[in-house]
Amino acid sequence: MSELDSSDLLPSERMRNQAVDGEVTQIHRGHRYADPGDTFAIDGTTFEVTTVRERTLGELTDEDARAEGLANLEAYERLLERVHENFEWDDDSEVVRHEFERR
Repeated sequence: MSELDSSDLLPSERMRNQAVDGEVTQIHRGHRYADPGDTFAIDGTTFEVTTVRERTLGELTDEDARAEGLANLEAYERLLERVHENFEWDDDSEVVRHEFERR
């Protein structure tokens, strides 16, 4: 188990604030950034990574998007297009889901 820098797992201030508010409980990243049992803190609130699982973009659902603080999968896709230069959605692209909860 490791203590992570919250900005390594949750790269945007919006997501960190939404995690503290309970609106963000997971994030999909292109690589594995944590292991189950790792912890991180945001503004004095500690979180623990509970599950890390490999998936593909094609497996993501509206529920996944909501768990990342967005309205639906379409909004999630638009966000990825804004933050990643030359991003194109490919259902077969591999991602890693990091789920976490307030400790």
